[in-house]
Amino acid sequence: MTAPAQQNEKMQTANTILRQLGGNRFITMTGARDIFAIETGLQLKLPSRFAKDGINYVKIELAPSDTYTVTFGKVFSSKGMPQYKEHSVEELVYADNLQAIFTSVTGLDTHL
Repeated sequence: MTAPAQQNEKMQTANTILRQLGGNRFITMTGARDIFAIETGLQLKLPSRFAKDGINYVKIELAPSDTYTVTFGKVFSSKGMPQYKEHSVEELVYADNLQAIFTSVTGLDTHL
């Protein structure tokens, strides 16, 4: 696969995940920002102290089984150095459960 084709596939996967989360409504309801396509999915940041347990980082990756692995964590600064602490990892998440898992772990609604 050529580099532009790989980039296009990566963007398609990220856009599909964002749409399954609720698209622009999801962004508005959660304050999601810095949304990036990654090799196998999507990563985003949430406003600090907005989600429960201080979660402010979410990574959603498409697995070969056509399910998602969703990683929740907290990015923070300690002694001037960026740090990351993983909160939880949800595996084998089907597309129709993405919103429910997100809400369950972060406490943030994805839609009205």
